[in-house]
Amino acid sequence: MLKKILLVIVLFLFSANYFILYSQNPKIDGYKGIWYSSGPNTKYGYRFSGGVSTFGSRHRPIAIYSPKARKTFFVYGGTTNAEEQHLLIMISYFDHRSHMVPKPVIVYDKMGVKEPYDNASLAIDDEGILWVFVSGYLRTRPGMIFRSTKPYSIDAFEMVKEIEMISPQPWWISGEGFFMFYSKLSKGLELWCSSGTDGKSWTAGQQLASMGGSLQISDVHEGKIVTAFNYFPKGDIDRQTNLYFLQSDDLGKTWQTIDGKPVQIPLTDVENDAIIRNYEKEGKEVYLSDLDFDSDGNPVILVIVSGNPDPGPDAGLKNWFVISRKVGTWNFNKVCESTHNFDRGSIHIEGSEWKVIGPTEQGPQLYGTGGEVALWISRNGGAEWQKVTDVTNNSINNNSFVRHPLNAQKDFFALWTDGNANELSKSYLYFTNKKCNKVWMLPYEMKEDFRRPVRIR
Repeated sequence: MLKKILLVIVLFLFSANYFILYSQNPKIDGYKGIWYSSGPNTKYGYRFSGGVSTFGSRHRPIAIYSPKARKTFFVYGGTTNAEEQHLLIMISYFDHRSHMVPKPVIVYDKMGVKEPYDNASLAIDDEGILWVFVSGYLRTRPGMIFRSTKPYSIDAFEMVKEIEMISPQPWWISGEGFFMFYSKLSKGLELWCSSGTDGKSWTAGQQLASMGGSLQISDVHEGKIVTAFNYFPKGDIDRQTNLYFLQSDDLGKTWQTIDGKPVQIPLTDVENDAIIRNYEKEGKEVYLSDLDFDSDGNPVILVIVSGNPDPGPDAGLKNWFVISRKVGTWNFNKVCESTHNFDRGSIHIEGSEWKVIGPTEQGPQLYGTGGEVALWISRNGGAEWQKVTDVTNNSINNNSFVRHPLNAQKDFFALWTDGNANELSKSYLYFTNKKCNKVWMLPYEMKEDFRRPVRIR
């Protein structure tokens, strides 16, 4: 009997401490990104490694500009110090009036998890409530949904739901509610989607694809929901290939190809109507980076195409392609080359000007993930590309995982991280302006509650 009483007391104290910790949502004294390495350390490095606080394209969006608050809110994978390296789900914002940032806030401590696969995504509803969707892994490490207790405030969050979801991609559609793409691990990494109005109640998950494993990137344009995805031959995530596309204009009730042909889901055969290009038959890998829309509302997809999943010169160069839709045909236009399959960048389209921002240039850790960031521009619908400027240069560590905020503004236009691709290091966070001719570093150490980021270029 005594043991039972003691157990109840322990559970109560644990619950009380848990509530106190996450109702207060403690702050961290600076922007400390998490470092990670995946796969064996070969002669030319890891499958991917370095700073991963803005990892990856499968977690989207991670930054959103709010015109009402005049702030760009963003989430990232943080940690307490360079040596400890366990994942903290962090949130903060850039104030476009004061040009300052506050101390970042812990939304959730992943308690020993080191992998960036558990990073979070962000949504903002019509009332200004901030929603943080934390990726989980299987049922033993479920995903979680948090909401801010006040509009446009990062001070306090409450958890509203645990849900089995990997790589959540939540989109708030004004007047409708949430539509979320995510993954589950069953017969490989399967693609799913669901919708909801209040963040707590969700429709039964709808399976989109089960082809042994897939990754996807999604977006929403004028009520149209789209997703582009690849697949893993024999379930091997290191062999990503093929490119597929689906769209829905009725919140996922029905799905179509790009030209409006109805598609029955889930897709289980590799050869299906949603395929854009069969890279597998060409012996090519395809890695998803970003997605945007042209002035006519057509999807534009940024990918890296390579002949080998391994890092290093023997694997060949990695080709950046922009895939767009013109006159009923998919067009494949090369932007540039880089040296790693995980050199992730972002694409932004505004009128006739198309921009790609990413680590396309050689960095200090040769053949490692990332490099020096550059800006590439096309003014003829993606047909031809020109490097306009080197956004970073003479970096100590490789820059990686460049992300573009939703509704991005001119003074906070792209966000990324850095880190030594060869060994454990500190990882800093950076952002640039619309012209990409200035770069700021978020403060790694902060004593004051608010501080201006340090301009380094």
